Amino acid sequence: MAKSRRKAREFALQALYQWKLTGYEANDIDKQMHEREGFGKADDEHFVDLLQGALRQREALEESLRPHLDRPLAELSPVEYSILLLAAYELTHHLDIPYRVVLNEAVELAKSYGGTDGFKYVNGVLDKLAAVVRAVEVQAKRRG
Repeated sequence: MAKSRRKAREFALQALYQWKLTGYEANDIDKQMHEREGFGKADDEHFVDLLQGALRQREALEESLRPHLDRPLAELSPVEYSILLLAAYELTHHLDIPYRVVLNEAVELAKSYGGTDGFKYVNGVLDKLAAVVRAVEVQAKRRG
């Protein structure tokens, strides 16, 4: 059975959320996530890359998100912040994954874990970011 990238994203979101709230080290959170029920179904390699990569590239990712936000990063809910960070990393570092897939997965996470209309905000921000970081792909899709 194939390991799930969707599950990897879900666990990465939980890990980033925990990091945001507690400030614990990524490696400690990584270990905790690996022990969680259901983790065996997740694509472990993708999970580690998402968590470590998003935290390693956090400042650059935040900078890329800022122009598309209607409020300071500090005012985002921890869930929205974590989803945006995760998806921004995937958009910029996983060009093998179509941008629509990244956006759809982020929206699904926001629907499951975020506030009532948080998914609309996440979608809007990521749509604008994708138009910048995946301009060729977005233009081709819109024409096509």
